[in-house]
Amino acid sequence: MSEPSEPISASVDRGAHTGLEGWQGKVFGLLCVLYAAWHLYSLNIAPLETWLFRILHILGALVLGFALPGAIAGNDKRWRNDKLEWIIAVLAGLPVLYALALTAYGVSQYWSSGTVQNPDATFAYFGIALGSGTMLAILAGWFLRGRDGSVSPIDWVLILASIASTGFIALSLDALNLRLRAGTPFADPQNAWAAFVAMALMLELTRRVAGMALVVIATVFVTYSFLGPWLPGFLEHRGYDAKRFFSYVFTDNGILGPTTAVSSTYIILFIIFAAFLQSSKVGDYFVNLAFATAGRARGGPAKVAVFASGLMGMINGTSAGNVVSTGSLTIPLMKRVGYRPQSAGAIEAAASTGGQIMPPIMGAGAFIMAEITGIPYTELVIAALIPAVLYFVSIYFMVDFEARRLGMRGMTDEEVPKFRNLAKQAFLFLPIIILVGSLFLGYSVIRAGTLAIASAAVVSWLTPFKMGPREIIEALRNASQMSIQIISVCATAGIIVGVISLTGVGARFSSLLFELAETSKLLALIFAMIISIILGMGMPTTAAYAVAASVVAPGLIELGIEPLIAHFFVFYFAVVSAITPPVALAAYAGAAIAGAEPMRTSVTAFRVGLAAFIVPYMFFYSPGLLMEAGWLEIIRNAITAIIGVYFLSGAVQGYLMGPLGPVWRVLLLGAALFMISGDWRTDVIGVLLGAGLWLKSRRETPLSSAA
Repeated sequence: MSEPSEPISASVDRGAHTGLEGWQGKVFGLLCVLYAAWHLYSLNIAPLETWLFRILHILGALVLGFALPGAIAGNDKRWRNDKLEWIIAVLAGLPVLYALALTAYGVSQYWSSGTVQNPDATFAYFGIALGSGTMLAILAGWFLRGRDGSVSPIDWVLILASIASTGFIALSLDALNLRLRAGTPFADPQNAWAAFVAMALMLELTRRVAGMALVVIATVFVTYSFLGPWLPGFLEHRGYDAKRFFSYVFTDNGILGPTTAVSSTYIILFIIFAAFLQSSKVGDYFVNLAFATAGRARGGPAKVAVFASGLMGMINGTSAGNVVSTGSLTIPLMKRVGYRPQSAGAIEAAASTGGQIMPPIMGAGAFIMAEITGIPYTELVIAALIPAVLYFVSIYFMVDFEARRLGMRGMTDEEVPKFRNLAKQAFLFLPIIILVGSLFLGYSVIRAGTLAIASAAVVSWLTPFKMGPREIIEALRNASQMSIQIISVCATAGIIVGVISLTGVGARFSSLLFELAETSKLLALIFAMIISIILGMGMPTTAAYAVAASVVAPGLIELGIEPLIAHFFVFYFAVVSAITPPVALAAYAGAAIAGAEPMRTSVTAFRVGLAAFIVPYMFFYSPGLLMEAGWLEIIRNAITAIIGVYFLSGAVQGYLMGPLGPVWRVLLLGAALFMISGDWRTDVIGVLLGAGLWLKSRRETPLSSAA
């Protein structure tokens, strides 16, 4: 391994180029830079009106999204027929251009005179033209693809449709009284058309960049809005017409609501921060430090994955994205020292998933939680500390037991960076220290994040990887490209939130939970866990939590559970959906790198991350784990919980100080479960039972093999 001045890893560059060639590459590369810079400018210097800011935020993601992923997805299975594509693009583009011209005319009238004259006549055919052209282009895009390295004609139509639809909605804010009329029987039908088209475009972009899972879920919820009168039981509602529904969902009750509020502020800010860390090589320093700290231990690369993925995953924002970035280095090294491919992929997936619950950033989940609950961010970060430690400690125990069982070695001194050299570069932690310190000093998240971004650039000047104007521009461009997926899924999740708000299904779900709780509160929690995992499958953390929090958390709060505990309970299970079969995106990403079978890898990841399924019950029964108790109780709960996850890890791996048979594994699992409730009597039983099994295992294992 090389010295720190030549980092052990090269960060995966997920946005080094636009994938476009010639003038298109330059134009859209510049738009990427301007998009990220505009967010920094608007958030810190010249704030825009809230709805307009969020609409422009979505518009930028649509324009860049239809240009960039379409250009780099040249190896897909769509047909290539240039002539047919141009014919369809013309047929779809003409009505879209007509709608765009009407929007531009309305905007020019509003700017010049402060009103739009005779809007009913002016925009009479706006919606039909825009809707027909856009839907034709979307359908064609499912089957046809253009040339690699350029924006296809059909995608140009989708870009123009994005401008026309969101532009009309922005015009409607004041000129057509959108805020007062949306979602009512008096809603403007043309605004409903624009909202419908914008929603369809967002769903199409989400399909391209994040797959079908979230699109299918959102489509089910939209369908539910219209089928309510014919559904049974608690699912029944009166139903809504299209005009009222679409105009309502594209407001701050839906797409422009909490999910887009967070993506347009906190998430985009921390993606820019991550891009600056990547460009300044501070991210590589984190990985190097993990190698120097844990590389020499048994199964060293697996323990490196635990540390490195925890550090990088909290900034990354997506479990699967972090697997791709850090796993490309750690997974091959794990296989080299003896881990099976499926274990290597699973360990990286579980560790990367844990990064989403690691303070202070928590993959931006903490900011969404603060937005939804109104609980101060600093309180959430403090509350998340012990559960995050428990999760990573449990994964560490898991990989250590497996390394012992398989007799693995650590990495040699020549294979890891020298810790004393890395210690001289401890100043590279300054961006993280400045971020956390600013937050606890009372600065806003936006101001603290901006200071952290600036500090990442300044710190780089003390290293060989100095960030000059070219590197800063590259970081901004990368940030925009990295943000497209998360912005699209947050907006799509907003559709689901809007449906829940409009139909009231969340309140009816709460009543169902209440009925279950009358039988058993534990049964209600298990049901809430299952729903949170199902809703989170196939989604990035932020979207998974936003949806689950809208459906499940209100019901838990109605049961008398404190809002902090209820939301953390939902958050954890939304996060671990990334390693829960059968749809475990993080595990599938790890399997692809490891060359392992995806389903086996997901099952192994589920086992490795099993503590994440237990910890929420621990802090439900022991609020001290969320700092919701006196200090003595907090310390006791933390210590007994660590002992509990130690026993749990041993039971799962079938190893303590030596191999354990099936009966002893069951007993050890019982000892771990005894320590969940937080009651001192069950803690004593669990400790005594586990200690007895530990001593038995110790006596039966020679000292030489236990070492």
